Amino acid sequence: MTWRWWGKHPVSINPGLEIEEKLIMAGKRKHIPPGIALAVLALTAALAGSALAEFSGNASLLPAGTELGEEAFDQPREVFRSESSGGHKSYLVNMGDVAFSSPLTLGGPARQAGISCNTCHVNGTTNPKLYIPGLSTQSGTFDTTGHLFNPKADNGVLDPLTIPSLRGAHLLAPYGHDGRTLSLRDFLHNVIVNEFAGPEPSTEVLDAMVAYIEDIDFVPNRRLGAAGKLTGPLSDSERRGETLFHRPFAHDPTLSCAACHVPTGAFVDHRQHDVGSGGLFKTPTLLNANFNAPYFHDGRYTSYAQVVGHFDRTFYLGLSAQDRQDLVAYLQAIGDGEQTLLPDNVEARIREISDFLSVLDTAIPEHNVAIATMTLDAIDRELRDLTEQFPERKSSIVSAGVEQRGQARSTLKYLVLSLHQINSAMRSGNFDEAAADLAHSREMLSAAVPVLEASEPWSLFNRQIHDAHFAAVRKLYRSAIDPALAPRRRYDPD
Repeated sequence: MTWRWWGKHPVSINPGLEIEEKLIMAGKRKHIPPGIALAVLALTAALAGSALAEFSGNASLLPAGTELGEEAFDQPREVFRSESSGGHKSYLVNMGDVAFSSPLTLGGPARQAGISCNTCHVNGTTNPKLYIPGLSTQSGTFDTTGHLFNPKADNGVLDPLTIPSLRGAHLLAPYGHDGRTLSLRDFLHNVIVNEFAGPEPSTEVLDAMVAYIEDIDFVPNRRLGAAGKLTGPLSDSERRGETLFHRPFAHDPTLSCAACHVPTGAFVDHRQHDVGSGGLFKTPTLLNANFNAPYFHDGRYTSYAQVVGHFDRTFYLGLSAQDRQDLVAYLQAIGDGEQTLLPDNVEARIREISDFLSVLDTAIPEHNVAIATMTLDAIDRELRDLTEQFPERKSSIVSAGVEQRGQARSTLKYLVLSLHQINSAMRSGNFDEAAADLAHSREMLSAAVPVLEASEPWSLFNRQIHDAHFAAVRKLYRSAIDPALAPRRRYDPD
């Protein structure tokens, strides 16, 4: 049994069982063309012989002790400006989502580890669980000038930064914690090429990634009015906190919390300031900030109370204990959002895959092989990851729903194979055939939905099964990095 990173989750793979299942399918189902049966065997060989990364830290590019937040049951809610206004996401936005989710956008080390932009910025937000030994000092921080992903970018200092949320990025220039880059496009180029040693991105890909990120909006907060003022019933503490937020500092009347965190401007001023944290850093937004901990550029604080305490000490505000509590109450009110987390489920996964498929509707007729190839790879990863949400028939985690789980896995495997047909036709220059294969894949995806939903009760979309699965993963991982914890065979002299 091996463990590999596919998409968002570490998954167990039993090559022998996979081969047996695929041989049975190829031999007994007479309607499968010989080419598909051979493709099944080729796919199996690839699964058994290669991997993005072994789950064991000793065999992986990622060091032992790495945590990528794979255990999260709930996922950050995605809100897109295009959809909120009554429209739909454009081709460019969906293509940007593909590039954002694809390890192919980044350099070799990241590709080998299955790391994409979405690994750190889950659904365009943060990843408070991410921790990579040697690149993090605490969860939710990452050293972008470390050695692992691009040795040439290594500055020789462990200086990790918090992972910023990209919600509302269209309102938050300049970019980078130190505000060093005015253009989001230039910032993305630097991340891809310099920080992650990726290939030079095409103009088309950069345009798409900018469009995608700029379409990500804040999660609505019904308590905030258009001018950033709290509305509706306020507690006494929130009301006092709002007053304190706007009150000039005693030692310098030109300063106040609101002078930098401008309520009418998404609670930013687009400037850099020295607030006693070790240099000049740009003003972060307070919108949806309840979900962006840890705080400050280096993640030194985990709560609003600590942040308020820092400003009280640094700027000699003379706040009472009640004042501090009131400011925290106000920050919590303006930093809130509605339904910021949603359960991961089949519906959400199919929606993402459908959005990715829509990119092919344009890329294939345009004979845009580069974009189509990246998109097919991204969908392939999504489908494989989705397959592993349905435990194998011999799973020790769940015994019920064997037939349903088997049908779900089989259905998804055929979808993966249908992608290979699209790719094969496209690579042969048969774009009309590729378009027909795409239509067939979309029909297969629609037919797969009820099959997958019927299996959800016995999948990792069931919280109890999900938790049991990852408890087993943790146990296996501990055994992999500590031989003393590994199960031992009984010594039998015979």
